[in-house]
Amino acid sequence: MSYELDEDILQDFLVEAGEILELLSEQLVELENNPEDRDLLNAIFRGFHTVKGGAGFLALSELVETCHGAENVFDILRNGQRHVSPSLMDTMLKALDTVNEQFRAVQDGESLQSADPALLDELHRLSKPASDDETESHDVELAAEPVVEAVAKVVVETEAIIEAPVSNNDSAVHQGSIDDITDDEFEKLLDELHGKGKAPGTEQNNAAVPTSSAPHADIGGDITDDEFEKLLDQLHGVGKGPSIESLASSPASVSNHTEKPAAAAKISTSGDDLMSDDEFERLLDELHGSGKGPSVEELDMATRSVAESAHSSTAQTLVSQAIDKPSPVVAAPVAKPMTVQKPAAKAPVAALKEADESREVAATGGAKKAQAESTVRVDTSTLDTIMNMVGELVLVRNRLLSLGLNSNDEEMSKAVANLDVVTADLQGAVMKTRMQPIKKVFGRFPRVVRDLARSLNKDIDLELRGEDTDLDKNLVEALADPLIHLVRNSVDHGIEMPDERAKNGKARTGKVILSASQEGDHIELAIVDDGAGMDPDKLRAIAVKRSVMDEDAAARLTDKECFNLIFMPGFSSKEKISDISGRGVGMDVVKTAINTLNGSIDIDSSIGKGTKITIKVPLTLAILPTLMVGVAGHPFALPLASVNEIFHLDLRRTNVVDGQLTIIVREKSIPLFYLQNWLAPKQGKAQLRQGHGHVVIVQIGSQRIGLVVDTLIGQEEVVIKPLDKLLQGTPGMSGATITSDGHIALILDVPDLLKQYAAASRI
Repeated sequence: MSYELDEDILQDFLVEAGEILELLSEQLVELENNPEDRDLLNAIFRGFHTVKGGAGFLALSELVETCHGAENVFDILRNGQRHVSPSLMDTMLKALDTVNEQFRAVQDGESLQSADPALLDELHRLSKPASDDETESHDVELAAEPVVEAVAKVVVETEAIIEAPVSNNDSAVHQGSIDDITDDEFEKLLDELHGKGKAPGTEQNNAAVPTSSAPHADIGGDITDDEFEKLLDQLHGVGKGPSIESLASSPASVSNHTEKPAAAAKISTSGDDLMSDDEFERLLDELHGSGKGPSVEELDMATRSVAESAHSSTAQTLVSQAIDKPSPVVAAPVAKPMTVQKPAAKAPVAALKEADESREVAATGGAKKAQAESTVRVDTSTLDTIMNMVGELVLVRNRLLSLGLNSNDEEMSKAVANLDVVTADLQGAVMKTRMQPIKKVFGRFPRVVRDLARSLNKDIDLELRGEDTDLDKNLVEALADPLIHLVRNSVDHGIEMPDERAKNGKARTGKVILSASQEGDHIELAIVDDGAGMDPDKLRAIAVKRSVMDEDAAARLTDKECFNLIFMPGFSSKEKISDISGRGVGMDVVKTAINTLNGSIDIDSSIGKGTKITIKVPLTLAILPTLMVGVAGHPFALPLASVNEIFHLDLRRTNVVDGQLTIIVREKSIPLFYLQNWLAPKQGKAQLRQGHGHVVIVQIGSQRIGLVVDTLIGQEEVVIKPLDKLLQGTPGMSGATITSDGHIALILDVPDLLKQYAAASRI
């Protein structure tokens, strides 16, 4: 295809369609759990329809074709002509995957590929009512059984009433009838069957029976004009129904009187070929006159009264005519409202409901349009530029605050204080423009869990909490892959098979909870499952088997430290490698990604109860709260999120365990390192010094270490500046910043520092 289009129109389509497709993935999984949700069906239909419309305007025919097929299926579903099933949902999810692939091709400016012909054929098949290519579903048959049984019961009872007087003369009415029908009741019944005053008398019964039976003996015989007039009188009242001439002159009527009743009878008696709404409306117009037919409510009340009272005059008329069978036409106009009453009533009601919905959508659309006019789309690069400028302003503020502390000018101090407040407000406002709800990431997980559960034959419920929690756009994108891997691990490793869960007294359906909440200036994410949990002894054995450590070292590990073994490269508790997990790569990558975001990850698990993985990341990556320290006369910034505590230490009170310098803090042994040995090795070995020193305890996951520094400068918010190309990749450095006194300070990456230098620091 050609992308020589108005760039603005294309970008608008990409933004709108991208949002819709993200939402569709979540809605399709939700529909599988709530197949009767009509609002959800309409929303999905509108989603595919909107994408199709935009693609059609841009002449993206391949994308239009796929969306059109999916749209048609949901049109059938929302009209009740098909029902949601797992196999149908599999097809629709495949269709959505295809649409996403084609959409990404449009984003990348590549040529579109047509959807798989097999998929298009399946969509075409599913876009037809189920009765066209499948047998009637079992639930429809079950729903029809009570109606059939009720009618059959009325027929049997009425047959008994009618046959008794015919065979046993007059006395049978008083003695032989199971209902003890009276003369007046019998006369009334005959009047309804034959017309008032035209029924044969009781004294002529024996002679009248053959006469009255003769016209009805031939089921396929033509109905006479008089008989058809009587039928219309019974339907509308004497003299109130349309004449035969008016019916014959109607453009929609057929040329003779027998074809129409016969056709109507055929429709009413055929369970497989129901009368359409248009045909039924046309029949009512011919019977009542155009626009004068009964309303939906009247039909509903009339048919409900028939079902409630089998002995009412209307019910007796209907059943008697069906039994006498004067011709197919007798059953046709009368029985038809009973047969198609539900669909016929449902169609106009559905139409009215859809009309209301369309009005609501129009009103909502108007509101959304008004809202859209009050908002402006801004490119993220512009926001990044503004954020950098605010960062520079923060640095200037810090510098002025530092100068103000040394100044005795009261007016200057007030101005600096005001600048501090305004800068903080501006910083918060600009950060909000970069914030996005984490739902953008969470929306992917229902599909991930659904597909994994089906492939692993597990039953799993996913619960999402705190979807409205906001965090930096860059963080939202950076957290997607780590979270997906952690959720996949919970589904694959954590949740047991249904039979195993039942054997252990658990519900067959496992549960995975994904939550997000704001804790101060950090976001806390948690992935919780109620699966088998992790066995520390098993993890120790794997560590020894893979030569990660010896048995003595493994035995000294706490349960918490055992859980953290899974973050080591190449470590996996899975014996068999699958396409889902087992290679020992994922968790190592997850931890590296979280550390890159200046975050932390922690694991807590209990055998047989489940596992909880907690992630903490800062709200934003642009401005970082730090602890400024001095090492060998140079300032360095430690991310405040990783600082656990600070204390003053007599450097002579240290111990050496397995060649590692340690200190005891609250009866816990903590490894101790001199930052000077890593950051300024030319200054000499720091551990040879005696006396006191400042120790900063930093926490990485569940592990704590002590760092000896020369001076403590204080807490400061800094703007992270990337390192120059020549310095990029320097071990233990994540960036640089300008301090409040105008110096340049390097921002330390503590996990990377440990990875690079800890092993070489043994004594």
